[in-house]
Amino acid sequence: MVEFLDAAFLARVQFAFTISFHIVFPAFSIGLASYLAVLEGLWLWTGRDVFLRIFQYWIKIFAVVFGMGVVSGIVMSYQFGTNWSVFSDKTGPILGPLMGYEVLSAFFLEAGFLGVMLFGMNKVGKKLHFFATLMVALGTLFSAFWILSVNSWMQTPAGYGINEVGQFIPVDWWAAVFNPSFPYRLVHMVLAAYLTTAFVVGGVAAWHLLRDKTNQSARIMFSMAMWMAVIVAPIQIIAGDFHGLNTLEHQPAKIAAIEGHFETKKGAPLILFGLPSMQDEAVHYALEIPKLGSLILTHDLNGEIKGLKEWAPEDRPNVPIVFWSFRIMVGLGFLMAALGAWSFLRRMQNKLYETPLMLRFATWMAPSGFIALLAGWITTEVGRQPYTVYGLLRTSDSISPIDAPAVAISLLAFVVVYFAVFGVGVVYILRLMKRTPDTDIPDDYKSDGVPVRATSMFPVKKLSSHDQELAKASGGKTNGN
Repeated sequence: MVEFLDAAFLARVQFAFTISFHIVFPAFSIGLASYLAVLEGLWLWTGRDVFLRIFQYWIKIFAVVFGMGVVSGIVMSYQFGTNWSVFSDKTGPILGPLMGYEVLSAFFLEAGFLGVMLFGMNKVGKKLHFFATLMVALGTLFSAFWILSVNSWMQTPAGYGINEVGQFIPVDWWAAVFNPSFPYRLVHMVLAAYLTTAFVVGGVAAWHLLRDKTNQSARIMFSMAMWMAVIVAPIQIIAGDFHGLNTLEHQPAKIAAIEGHFETKKGAPLILFGLPSMQDEAVHYALEIPKLGSLILTHDLNGEIKGLKEWAPEDRPNVPIVFWSFRIMVGLGFLMAALGAWSFLRRMQNKLYETPLMLRFATWMAPSGFIALLAGWITTEVGRQPYTVYGLLRTSDSISPIDAPAVAISLLAFVVVYFAVFGVGVVYILRLMKRTPDTDIPDDYKSDGVPVRATSMFPVKKLSSHDQELAKASGGKTNGN
């Protein structure tokens, strides 16, 4: 039974709280950066100013989201030293370099080109600006690569040895970086980031279309988002299935907790819903489909699935949390796929923008990606317990020698500050999303090559007619600033 004033429990709650705030911003940044690159590429390819207007609409939101992601991530690195110093000491020789590679190859790339992307639209030329946007998008993907490698190593450690003082040391960097679960987690996470962004964009567009179904930018935003839902949501379901099979191979106790199986069975049922009880070692009021669990996990109707009774009680994850977080994630994934299918049907009928009920559904689904993302991470991290490095280093042996009151005070401070700072940030983002896409931000370059006096971030007045005539005469250049 967990003591709620135990230092290890409070440290886990503190880290869970901070990472829950943090993870939604990088995931949104990954998707938005790629979306902005696509929009700018379409603008350069087609010359249609509407793509630039959408680009300018989302780039300010991206800047705020990116900044909040950086700030919220810095805090977590300090927790490794304050609350989890034993973990840091034992895993540092492997995880330290991997985190360093993330800074060198990803963060420097993002930071180096971010200023050009945000403020350089009318300063460096279209192609160079597009290159900067691509580099920022690539940097976010590199960041996901290294962070997922670190987390995956903790889930499925490989390529390591243990030295005389009990530290994990690298013996095969290739095996450590590309550990057994890493490819599955990377694909699953990147797809989740893209879906999260698609449903935010689609939800915002749907909200504006309910007010003005002729808004050109909102129509294109909604159309692009629904194409992502149609294509990526089913791919994510398939990727999740492969990820589950990998987890069954390397973390069978986690799968048993996810499925709610306490008894080892051949032809195990799929438990849709129920009330898991770790004390009774059973799922009460279970609604199940016979043999479907074995079919999904082993692709055999009579395949054997290990139950949690195969492990000692102290080696089992928290079943109710993992059981329900997984179902929230999967349920939202199927709702995403359903909305995508609905939109495809209406598109084929040339009524994509003419269905208020679907637009309202899309609006309500706007935060679904964030919720599914958090539920998935809860499944992953709680399912790994009671280990920080699966099967090798227990969470109880990873904590710093600190007192519970000290952790409780810092946790309370985090709660107050995070809700204040990031609450204001989220409200500001929502206000930016509330603006009408077609009218709030002018173009930096019109399709005829005449620039306006604006940056990507801050709209100001267009050039005067006299300056525009000079610009046309000089090939699109002026002496204005």
